[in-house]
Amino acid sequence: MSDTMPIEEYLLRGGVLTSPDNAPPRYRGELLRLMASFVDSELAGAAGFADTINDAPGIKERIASAKIVLEKTDHAGRVLEIMGSFGADIGRYAAHHPWDARLKRDTDIGAARKGGDMRLSVFHYPLEGWIDAVVMNVLMGTASTIQLRELAHVSYQPLAEVFRAILPREAHHTELGIEALKRIAEDEEGAKAAREAIIYWRPRVAASFGFSGSVRYQTLSRFGLRHTPNETLLSEWQAAIDAQLAALNLNRPEGLKQ
Repeated sequence: MSDTMPIEEYLLRGGVLTSPDNAPPRYRGELLRLMASFVDSELAGAAGFADTINDAPGIKERIASAKIVLEKTDHAGRVLEIMGSFGADIGRYAAHHPWDARLKRDTDIGAARKGGDMRLSVFHYPLEGWIDAVVMNVLMGTASTIQLRELAHVSYQPLAEVFRAILPREAHHTELGIEALKRIAEDEEGAKAAREAIIYWRPRVAASFGFSGSVRYQTLSRFGLRHTPNETLLSEWQAAIDAQLAALNLNRPEGLKQ
């Protein structure tokens, strides 16, 4: 980086930072917040999904579910290591939050965070059985894949490398969910339950993309920590989900709200 070029201009031009030593204070703060949101979401997602392993209908499904829980926890650990290089107290994550804590099913918090817990709001809602968990995994897994493609280009190079490494595994989690949902949709009762779960989860997953015209996005964009507006990523997710559900004949029933 040129000594005469402002940090924001350098990052806007595609520059990268490689060490906590050359990260200015405001950049460090935004980067740590971004990492905390990812780690908290992965740990909360893993904890919630772990409770559904025994709901799986067969050994193959239980193995796939356990693998998802293991890998999500591993992903959180990889990003935690980077947070530790910035001086974050990574030991607090062992018991700082009850990661399996959930709100009541009918609660609606939009995109809000809860206290010091930085998980995405969707991970505050409880899963209710196998079909519900599979639907949530497909909808949120598709969202996570799109979001990770965006984060794979963050301007802090060590973090970008971690995101690029875990992206294929997160995408595979979604593929496992689609396989399970396909089997569920083959049965009339299963398809009905899946449609009901889609109606519940779709707006909650959509909220994970944040607000259109977000001021926070503008801040992250100046630091090269985001590149694509929330509403663009949301539109990409909506198109992907519409295609997936159409292929499984699980389009939303006419007249019902999403």
